[in-house]
Amino acid sequence: MKENIERLKDWILKADHDLGTAILIQSHIPVYSDTLAFHCQQAVEKYIKCLLELKSISFQRSHDLRYLLDLLDDSIPITQAMYQKAMKLNGFSVEIRYPEIKIELSKVERDEAIQIAREFREFLKGNLNFGIDNSELPK
Repeated sequence: MKENIERLKDWILKADHDLGTAILIQSHIPVYSDTLAFHCQQAVEKYIKCLLELKSISFQRSHDLRYLLDLLDDSIPITQAMYQKAMKLNGFSVEIRYPEIKIELSKVERDEAIQIAREFREFLKGNLNFGIDNSELPK
């Protein structure tokens, strides 16, 4: 069990690094909105994968948040609002990392992406049987 908790904490740390990166981009280089959006999507993906592992649910390698939430929904009810929020980030996975795809987000959209990632982190925290530290995330 201890090994499993360490694995879950590794997922959380990686996700927190993505969320922290998005927060720092918003504070210092907001014109990198594509990178900010990518890191918010990645954070949510990892928070969901952490919950899937917590519930011992197998999943294929995928960046599709809907697929991941569908798997999780049998063990932890996922509201329609959570699905809608995840879908706002779903298109920001690895495909936007290529030069032919360009996105620009307004400050409101960047703030919303970060808020969605924060909400998924809180959802994760509420479903864990151990605590996680908030001090790692930038303000």
